[in-house]
Amino acid sequence: MTIGTSDATTQLAAIAPPPVRVPPIARAEYAARIDRARALVAAAGAGALLVNAGASLRYFTGVPWGMTERLVAMLLPVSGEPVLICPRFERGSLEADLTIAADLRFWEEDEDPVALVAEAARGLGPIAVDPLMPFAWAEKLRRTATTLVDGAPAIDGCRMVKSAAEIACLGEAKVMTLEVQARAAAILRPGIAASEVIRFIDAAHHAIGGGGSFFCAVQFGRATAFPHGLPGDQRLREDELVLIDTGCRVHGYHSDITRTYAFGKVGQEVRDLWDVEHEAQAAAFAAAGPGVPCEAADAAARVVLERAGLGPDYRLPGLPHRTGHGIGLSIHEPANLVRGDITPMAAGMCFSNEPMIVVPDAFGIRLEDHFHVTDDGAAWFTRPQPSIDRPFG
Repeated sequence: MTIGTSDATTQLAAIAPPPVRVPPIARAEYAARIDRARALVAAAGAGALLVNAGASLRYFTGVPWGMTERLVAMLLPVSGEPVLICPRFERGSLEADLTIAADLRFWEEDEDPVALVAEAARGLGPIAVDPLMPFAWAEKLRRTATTLVDGAPAIDGCRMVKSAAEIACLGEAKVMTLEVQARAAAILRPGIAASEVIRFIDAAHHAIGGGGSFFCAVQFGRATAFPHGLPGDQRLREDELVLIDTGCRVHGYHSDITRTYAFGKVGQEVRDLWDVEHEAQAAAFAAAGPGVPCEAADAAARVVLERAGLGPDYRLPGLPHRTGHGIGLSIHEPANLVRGDITPMAAGMCFSNEPMIVVPDAFGIRLEDHFHVTDDGAAWFTRPQPSIDRPFG
């Protein structure tokens, strides 16, 4: 797809969802996740795992609800049926979404849901608590004389390593977003507003079957120097750098792809640092593999940057943040490609790879693709950007 050679109407009309879609996660896989969590909880010396509404509850039960002020949670005993605690008026919705057998316990608006948790947890011993459980609820549970321990080892121990079905969902989402990125580049023109590009990308993500954009950042020129952009609605000018970062979801699994490219002519410093960024991304990928500590990929990228006179560490000009993050049902999840994260990579782990270069108040370059760890190395979900002038080959 060539930059700036088309229009939104033409590009949207040309989009079609994949002819064969990836299926949702099967019920048997949810059952296997429950069994795995029980084993990890038992190994940690706890009697049950308490999982809050959000991505982890979806992972174990299929219930795709976000956290609100009303407590929705699963108490998973090491032995015995899972207990789902939920407002009574949500019963029908819960039963429609639930993919596992569970003991459903409901609370009315004038009742205390934490008391239901405490009752279900009585006699089970220490409770491993979801690290994203709000403090107020966890503290109230602790005051019932229940011993609470960190549930992250059990939850992350399950979620970090993706199954073949999860990798397929992630792969479809990323292929969708890469096509949307290419079509967005085609509609660019001098004077186009960032908001118009954002609206197009959302419509394109709908048209291709991704349910719209989960997020979208469109940055031009100087704004590319700020990793998460600047306020206001920019308009594109000739001979500026374009940075677009966006993603969608397939069965809850995320894409998150960034492209940085020239709209017209850009200076030699920009071109030289684009090449350095490209090399750093490749170095992080080459470092990945089973048994490799996550921080090694970050270190490999920084070697390239420091050799080019950038940094060191987080100093600018250079890379101001981690090289990458885990991705799955959450767009950012453990483990991370960052110094200090010594989690050994394992086949099935999935990461972003985005060692952004920032030149303060001037420009920034971020190339972001994702890979999954294989038995003998790593595999890209999407082909990295080949050049600053040909972002999609």
